[in-house]
Amino acid sequence: MKDAVDLNCDMGEGFGQWVLGDAPDEEIMQIISSANIAAGFHAGDPNAMDRVVKLAQAHGVGLGAHPGYADLQGFGRRYIKTDPAELINDIVYQIGAIREFGRRHGSPLQHVKLHGALYMEAAVNEDLSQMLVDTLQITSPDSLLFCMGISKTYAAAKRAGHPVIREFYADRDYDNSGSIVFRRQVGRPDPAQIAAKCVKACKTGKVTTVEGDEIEIPFESICFHSDTPGALVMGQAIRAGLQDAGIRIVTAAEIAKTL
Repeated sequence: MKDAVDLNCDMGEGFGQWVLGDAPDEEIMQIISSANIAAGFHAGDPNAMDRVVKLAQAHGVGLGAHPGYADLQGFGRRYIKTDPAELINDIVYQIGAIREFGRRHGSPLQHVKLHGALYMEAAVNEDLSQMLVDTLQITSPDSLLFCMGISKTYAAAKRAGHPVIREFYADRDYDNSGSIVFRRQVGRPDPAQIAAKCVKACKTGKVTTVEGDEIEIPFESICFHSDTPGALVMGQAIRAGLQDAGIRIVTAAEIAKTL
């Protein structure tokens, strides 16, 4: 059983006057220990980045860059066929944006987590994952890389000795391969069920798949999404459930010290 876990959420995912989801960043930030902040390509803009980075600093939340495909219209959840080298340049550009706002507000970059379809593409694309890790080794050698444990990304990070954190997805289903079931539209989950799912994963290391089987999921961080309907109540239920089970919520940087 885990005695501590990181709790992360995708944040700042509006653009200009448009806001995505029904959970205010200010309230979500009080629940989590690590924040993945949209860096302008799938969502986010300079004013939003500044505001959310400042919030993370004020609440002692680990700062993460959340790069995605250049796909504002599709919210980065559509696959875009692009040369891996171009994708890496897009990722570097986006990481730089979050890093500089973090520097402005006194928060070092804790981690990098790809967004949406780009996250899923890297998970199965060995060349892209290797290029990503090679680049991070130069530009962000101390920044944690968030990914799925079964992904090519995780394998590339481990080979290179790059610090890496595996995720468990609270508000996504799993299939028997250990991968999340990717959906563009997500319904409103039952907060109590999601909390119980997270506590079970922490206690047993297992999750029930869409096929109805029990599989093992190694992880150090639990993720939920701020654009999931009812995200605030869901996040509060996850946090309360973990704490009631005696599981501490700490930043990914603190977890990484024990690995």
